[in-house]
Amino acid sequence: MNIRKVHQVITGQATSDGAGVELVRVIGQPALMDLDPFLLLDAFRSDNPDDYIAGFPPHPHRGFETVTYLLNGRMRHKDNAGNEGVIEPGGIQWMTAGKGIVHSEMPEQQDGMLEGFQLWINLPGSHKMTAPTYQEHDAAHIPSESRNGTVIKVISGKTSQGSEGPVSQPLTDPLYLDVSLQPDTDFQEDITIGHNAFIYVIDGDVKLEDAEAARLSLVRDQLAVLSQGDTVVLRSGDQATRFLLVAGKPLNEPVARGGPFVMNTDAEIRQAFSDYQRGNF
Repeated sequence: MNIRKVHQVITGQATSDGAGVELVRVIGQPALMDLDPFLLLDAFRSDNPDDYIAGFPPHPHRGFETVTYLLNGRMRHKDNAGNEGVIEPGGIQWMTAGKGIVHSEMPEQQDGMLEGFQLWINLPGSHKMTAPTYQEHDAAHIPSESRNGTVIKVISGKTSQGSEGPVSQPLTDPLYLDVSLQPDTDFQEDITIGHNAFIYVIDGDVKLEDAEAARLSLVRDQLAVLSQGDTVVLRSGDQATRFLLVAGKPLNEPVARGGPFVMNTDAEIRQAFSDYQRGNF
């Protein structure tokens, strides 16, 4: 067993996006621009409608996938490919933007808690111009695995115990787990060798070791980039803990960004803007 250690700790930065949605940006900020194949991780959590009610009006994407996972509240997705649906607590929306799509994500509530995440996953250059696709899975279709009080929701990938999420993407082979631990509880899970991985704390705190065998404690809104290895081992603190464990196969390709577009070259970014402006999405 080759245990993954903490390589880097990132604290999320408060920012806003869309039409003024207040959120915490964890991946996609100066301290961690990306973690191949992951391009962005945003966390949003507020019971103040002023922080989220304006939502994310219609906007384009090209060249990657967006994954929206909702813990609380309701969000309506609609795109120009004819897809529409409402994400409710525990549900996910997985959109492959491919060659281009215009979509919106708007809160379906006037008050109460809205909480969730958006993760961007890159596509290889050979698949950036594929036809866009859309999947939506509600909480009832997200497998939940129990291990002596530990609850693991499997959004994508397969756990060491064989639970498999509803989304499969062989291009990046993502593992996306939502893990809830009781206080002072150990957790261990296999991660494919060579895949990049991170842990993001939702509530409570988790304890892991860094490369010098020092014991680190991660708290809410902190992300740990993990070193290479085949296993992650951690322990919760003195309160109930919840975190995301995410891993994926790196593409090892150049990344060119242009707002809502992610391609391999600057020329491809310019072409994306031109195509969108000409109504070719």
